[in-house]
Amino acid sequence: MKTVTHILEAKGPEVHTIGPDDSVLDALKRMAEKGVGALVVTDAEGRIVGLLSERDYARKVVLLGRVSKDTPTRDIMTAEVVCVSPEQSVDTCMGLMTQKHIRHLPVVAEERLVGLISIGDVVKAVIDDHKFAIEQLEHYIMGHR
Repeated sequence: MKTVTHILEAKGPEVHTIGPDDSVLDALKRMAEKGVGALVVTDAEGRIVGLLSERDYARKVVLLGRVSKDTPTRDIMTAEVVCVSPEQSVDTCMGLMTQKHIRHLPVVAEERLVGLISIGDVVKAVIDDHKFAIEQLEHYIMGHR
């Protein structure tokens, strides 16, 4: 069974962060620059204090008529962040994401941010696992004819 470690090995451990006092406009620029849909919000010591996603922006800035350059990240970030460990199974992550209606999970090891996985990463890992199982079954069937 695949774990979060397998996902991070495939995609890399790079995590993009932003500070809680940085503007939403700065966060959007960083997301666009890095080609990501979410940033982990960290304090000066590197501790996770929130998560900022495109969904947060759409619901808490655009729909409420706020101004991106005048709004600090802390005002719209999701403060209750669900995190996982590198040992967590992909199936458990999918269950958490489904149950909590979230699309991103920061990965924490020894109280340190070591990665960020998305629903897309999790779905890809599940599909890869299924493809592998199908190939193994096909080889087994072909070998016993």
